[in-house]
Amino acid sequence: MINVVTKEQIESLFSGSEVEVMTLWDKTTVMSVKLPNGFVIVESSSCVDPTNYDEKIGYEICLQRVFNKLWELEGYKLQSELKGGEH
Repeated sequence: MINVVTKEQIESLFSGSEVEVMTLWDKTTVMSVKLPNGFVIVESSSCVDPTNYDEKIGYEICLQRVFNKLWELEGYKLQSELKGGEH
């Protein structure tokens, strides 16, 4: 068994997921990601003043946060598998 989580694994996991993005109250981006196994990750990004809001920036911030969470979750899963399922 390999003992590393790869960028390709994370990208593949994300690309196989359902993604919904919405804007709330003209200043908040919310991203919901349903992974292939049904687990859901929700991240958000917001600004103080709606005149400063840019959905593209909010999307990119949420996307980075989702990827960071995927790294964490996949790392935990791999660590558990390497330790024989111990928690």
